[in-house]
Amino acid sequence: MTAHATLSRHGARRTRAPARHPHHAIGWALPLVLGVIVGFWAFFIRRDGGETTGGLIWLGVASGAAFAVLSFLLGRIQGRLPVEVRAAAYGAVTAIVIGYLFSLHHHTVLASTALGLGVGAGVTAYAYYLFYTRSE
Repeated sequence: MTAHATLSRHGARRTRAPARHPHHAIGWALPLVLGVIVGFWAFFIRRDGGETTGGLIWLGVASGAAFAVLSFLLGRIQGRLPVEVRAAAYGAVTAIVIGYLFSLHHHTVLASTALGLGVGAGVTAYAYYLFYTRSE
C-alpha cells in the first residue's frame, strides 16, 4: 500500500529564498572594454600624429567614461524596454558615438550628423530585427 506523505505547513516556518540579482561579468566588462576602445579612438583621432598633451588624454578619458556609463545604463534597463524602444536606444547610442568620433577629425557638423544618423538607422533596423526575432 502506497501512501502519499506531505509535510504539514501548520506551524512550519517558511524560509525565503535570497533575492537573485545576477551580476554577470559581461554586464560591466563589455561597457568597460567599449569605453576604453572609444576613449583610445577619440584620443588617436584628435592627436592626428601630433604630440600627446594632457588635454588629449583627458578627452580620451572623458569620451571613454561617458560611453561606458551610457552603455552600462542601457544594458541595465534594456530588459524593461519594448522591442521598438530598445532598438531605437541602441541606434541612438551608436549614432551619437559615431557622429562624435567623426566630428573629432575636423569634419563639419552636418557631415557628422549625416553619418551618425545613417549608421544609427542601420543599427536600429538591425537591432529591431534581432530583438524581434528572438522575443517570445
